[in-house]
Amino acid sequence: MYIKKVFSFVITLIFLLSPISFSQNKPEKIDELLNRYLEYRLFNGSALVADNGKVIFKRGYGLANMEWNIPNSYDTKFRLGSITKQFTSMLIMQLVEKNKIKLEDKITDYLPYYRKDIGDKVTIEMLLTHTSGIPSYTNQPDFFEKTSKQYYAPDDFIKEYCSEDLEFEPGTKFNYNNSGYFILGGIIEHVTGKTYEEALLENIIKPLGLSETGYDNFESIINKRAAGYEKTGSGYSIAPYLDMALPYAAGSLYSTVEDLYKWDMALLNDKLLPKKYMDDIFTGRVDARNSKYAYGWFIDTVSLAEQEFVVYNHGGGINGFNTINYIIPQKGQVVILFSNTGGAPLNNITNAIISILNGQDYKFPAKPLVDQLNKTIEKASITEAINEFNKLKSDKELYSYNERELNLLGYTYLRANKIEEAIAIFKLNIQEYPKSWNVYDSYAEALMVNGENEGAIENYKKSLELNPNNKQGIEQLKKLGVDYKVAEIVVENSTIIKYVGEYQLFPEFVITIRVDGNRIFAQATGQSEIELFPLSETKFYDKVVNAQMEFFADGKGEIEKMILYQNNREMPGKKIK
Repeated sequence: MYIKKVFSFVITLIFLLSPISFSQNKPEKIDELLNRYLEYRLFNGSALVADNGKVIFKRGYGLANMEWNIPNSYDTKFRLGSITKQFTSMLIMQLVEKNKIKLEDKITDYLPYYRKDIGDKVTIEMLLTHTSGIPSYTNQPDFFEKTSKQYYAPDDFIKEYCSEDLEFEPGTKFNYNNSGYFILGGIIEHVTGKTYEEALLENIIKPLGLSETGYDNFESIINKRAAGYEKTGSGYSIAPYLDMALPYAAGSLYSTVEDLYKWDMALLNDKLLPKKYMDDIFTGRVDARNSKYAYGWFIDTVSLAEQEFVVYNHGGGINGFNTINYIIPQKGQVVILFSNTGGAPLNNITNAIISILNGQDYKFPAKPLVDQLNKTIEKASITEAINEFNKLKSDKELYSYNERELNLLGYTYLRANKIEEAIAIFKLNIQEYPKSWNVYDSYAEALMVNGENEGAIENYKKSLELNPNNKQGIEQLKKLGVDYKVAEIVVENSTIIKYVGEYQLFPEFVITIRVDGNRIFAQATGQSEIELFPLSETKFYDKVVNAQMEFFADGKGEIEKMILYQNNREMPGKKIK
């Protein structure tokens, strides 16, 4: 499945060893690093870096417009994606300060048309912290292919796409969600009597002099606006159209790296709200994977020179763009990266830049093996290309690859009607990532295009075995004449009771398993408890987050470990208790 997501990233800093010379100064090292990412087609955009409260580096890389060969600069405007949520949370907190909104108020206090069974339970704070339980509209089948290309007024969109049945009881867990922030935009409009854009201009943009920041829409002529692209096997393509009314308060702003830095400094210096409210904004309130989520920000810590520092960060992704805003306030360090070729490894780049600023070791990126795979397909054949891939993939120092890159290359050939090559690449992805539901889904789609319906049905079913939440797979099976229903598997207490215990995945990260009758629950360190549902007697999945857990016994039948499958990773955990 080829899905473009509006989502946010959580950064885990991993500092890597490197043979890099330390005779260069910091800006030179940063420039050399970013040029290497540019060379490998891993970064195309703008960057700004501050250290000790001063900007030490800002420049553009690659092209803002590939058709006219116009370069990116530090004053190029990019779509921010989910960094918009910081601005939405600020507007809400400004209304809280003016006593026009209370965080404990419910959706229906401001949007009387909203369905009462949910709106009477979900609070403003739950919307801010992604704990509402309302499904994210960006996860709906056909959203990006169809719905996202049409205009909707905010209230109409909320009624139709942000009012589905709850995924979980409000306030009981974190699940990153665009619907919540879309609803917050609607509440801002109803309380202020202004459009979201007008409220933004009046309360944030004009007071801070953010002249290069605004609410994006397709019709407006915006000076120095970057075009959005997506990487293909052989180059780039123009990113699919998206009506910017739909990211709305969850993702519709544009800005420059300089203007976003002004925004960061305004927040750190309490320019828009008294410190009391700014402290509220930056207080981590709910466990969010391996992080904490505040109001529109992820809150983390990083260890530098054996000291712990708080980090404020958020990322964004929207058709053709991805972004990151990363702040270590105690050190006056800021990294802002904007990309207009989508899917850039901004976490890795940020990690390396933070290493440079703090005298840590770092290393350059490896070459994307998928680029070499594509070159060999074009020069020789798909068979020779795959043989070469299998020989080179073991050299981890020189080459890198991942599921997403292989998937994109497969779709490049599928769209070019080179079905044989697409099918072979998707099969290669299955070879490399056999535990991923998405690789079977993509392979099934190619088979379906090729008229191999039996194979398509088989692989869509395999995808659903691994991820019963793959709604698009169910829809595709319907088109193939198969009415697929997720099997309700019951595993008896006598079996699942053996899995009770604690499993250590990392030194300070443990998953605790408990059982209640025939129900099994998991709770990771610092996170809320979730219920798991059986795929088999040994493998279970989370209905909300795309994650599975599998339990393994030793030769004596005693449970010795579990493996967490999430984000294309396999994370084993030894049973320690």
